Amino acid sequence: MFEKKEKRFIVKESHGLGMGAVQIIVDTVTGVNYLNTVGGASQGLTPLLDENGNIVIDKTEE
Repeated sequence: MFEKKEKRFIVKESHGLGMGAVQIIVDTVTGVNYLNTVGGASQGLTPLLDENGNIVIDKTEE
């Protein structure tokens, strides 16, 4: 009745920082890496950039 779908977003890395955390989340469809920050009442999400300012993209299986 229900198909089991793969998760689109996975947590690649996670580091606790006091009352918050920093995570790298990967979109398994596009391969784009995102930097996610969580702490208290605030949160932020942005594409992860390399040393040249390009978006970090992992290879995906097509």
